[in-house]
Amino acid sequence: MRKILIAALMGLLLASCSSTLTPKRETYSQLYRERPITILALPPINKSTKVEAKELFYSSLTVPIAEKGYYVMPPLLSMEIMKEESVYDSELLLNNSMKRVGDAFGVDAVLFTIIHDWRKTTIAGQVTVSIEYILKSAKTDEILFNRKGNITLSNNVNTGNALGNIVGSMIATALTKEISVGRSCNYYTFGDMPTGKYSPNFDKDADTPALQKEFTINLQNSY
Repeated sequence: MRKILIAALMGLLLASCSSTLTPKRETYSQLYRERPITILALPPINKSTKVEAKELFYSSLTVPIAEKGYYVMPPLLSMEIMKEESVYDSELLLNNSMKRVGDAFGVDAVLFTIIHDWRKTTIAGQVTVSIEYILKSAKTDEILFNRKGNITLSNNVNTGNALGNIVGSMIATALTKEISVGRSCNYYTFGDMPTGKYSPNFDKDADTPALQKEFTINLQNSY
């Protein structure tokens, strides 16, 4: 897991060198205007064929957002309140006003995640995820932040011969914790998010160049 995250952070640094010259204050102008403090992360909308992807991914969202300086509602508490409010299905909320949700949870913004792809290809030695992130204001219904990440992790095992490498990669992929790839996608995505009130860098990144709205990254996990 640590190797993957280190590779993710290094890739993010390299990606920043080739980003657009548009500063964050322009790309995320609405977020800078509203300055949300509290965020509700809704259960992911799963459009992949991986049924368990929704549960695997949901719990991984809070840490990277909190590290950017925002308060994130705990997932378990959020799910209980959503059930009480009869709004458990995120799909039903995506195109509706967030004001009711904001009032019910006492949050400034609501995060939607859409899992477009989540698959493990054992023969090819790869794990692929494609996730879209949409942060909507609970006050104005404006989109504050929107990015999509496509990440593929390839497991390369060097045994000294071609057949051994193929078999080794298959075994490594079978053992790979898929959630670690999802977490890497989170860190890449939220790496470009303007910092929140609880970050020491709050309001200091407005002139930093914004990264691409959609990105594709290939990670290598060597054994």
